[in-house]
Amino acid sequence: MGRGIKALALAAGMTVAGALGAAQAAEPLKIGMMVTLSGPPAVLGNHIRDGFQLFVDENGGKLGGRDVEMIVVDDELKPDVALTKVKELLERDKVDFVAGIVFSNILQAVFRPVTESETFLIGANAGTSTFAGRGCNKYFFSTSWQNDQIHEVMGKYAQEKGFKKVFLMAPNYQAGKDSINGFKRYYEGEVVDEVYTKLGNLDFSAELAKIAAAKPDAMFTFMPGGMGVNLVRQFNQAGLADSVTFLSAFTVDGTTLPATKDAALGLFSSSQWTPDMDNEANKKFVTAYEAKYDSVPSLYSSQGYDAAQLIDSAVAAVGGDLSDKDAVIAALKKADFASVRGDFKFNNNHFPIQDFYLVKAVKRDDGAYHTTVVEKVFDDYGDVHAKDCRME
Repeated sequence: MGRGIKALALAAGMTVAGALGAAQAAEPLKIGMMVTLSGPPAVLGNHIRDGFQLFVDENGGKLGGRDVEMIVVDDELKPDVALTKVKELLERDKVDFVAGIVFSNILQAVFRPVTESETFLIGANAGTSTFAGRGCNKYFFSTSWQNDQIHEVMGKYAQEKGFKKVFLMAPNYQAGKDSINGFKRYYEGEVVDEVYTKLGNLDFSAELAKIAAAKPDAMFTFMPGGMGVNLVRQFNQAGLADSVTFLSAFTVDGTTLPATKDAALGLFSSSQWTPDMDNEANKKFVTAYEAKYDSVPSLYSSQGYDAAQLIDSAVAAVGGDLSDKDAVIAALKKADFASVRGDFKFNNNHFPIQDFYLVKAVKRDDGAYHTTVVEKVFDDYGDVHAKDCRME
């Protein structure tokens, strides 16, 4: 009799769980899209949001078969604001996923409350080293890169080209420090100066004067968004283009080129993606993006699009039922989608293993500006911090 009662209770429990799972799957999938939408860096957040939204729209407003409710919030590039708004997303809106996150200081502010609430955090840009090694977490996945990687491309290129003296410059926050560390990991020549500017700085006259005085063979910089636009313009106005090779990451890309135009042509950057990559997923994405937004997508757009694809693949794999969080994590880790960048799989720390390229700014026949691959620098490359991550 005891065994029969236990069996009935178990069956009833399974029926209730199944009913709850079915009810959840019938509700809208709530995505908290947190991006920077204020000031000069807003272009980065816009591109991530637009790339994500494009995939949702292509799939009839659904991800993984569930209708999507996307709640977009502006972190204003202020960690305290981001913390307040992410708590609202978690506690008031009860989102299933938090996605986006442009800057590393914002990721550092929201990482703990999101992951401790056992909510899935899908980073579409920021890749601070803080969460790639010992601070890795099973609820966090990135569809971009770990900060060091993309700057290591330039360090390796500078070393191979034989540049004897290099000037380094980045904003004074975690991503800036990661960028310089990444560059120096492969560059063995002389660093004539290492300058950290205020995040959001738009006047580089003092730094450019230092570069002129130091007379390096090359300069390496990480200046995203409006910072990059002003730096490229001022670099040319200072007359340094003929004597100093300009190497960068997130400075010459699809968000800055519409503003810098010819001033950036031929300047080098590093990336895991360009609009003219020759694969079917990318051709489809670029064509659809240009048709919808009347602009060339950037690497940020591509990362937002892949973030939506990742969520779509995982939600579909669990039949729309997110109640078994370990099953969702396993589905996310499989990365069962066709990335617009080509090769893509997750490392044990949930950052991508992927290819990285030296790219340069070019102008299309129709007058549009974009980046194109010059050469592949790393093949199926994982970040150096993954060895310190305790996840399998």
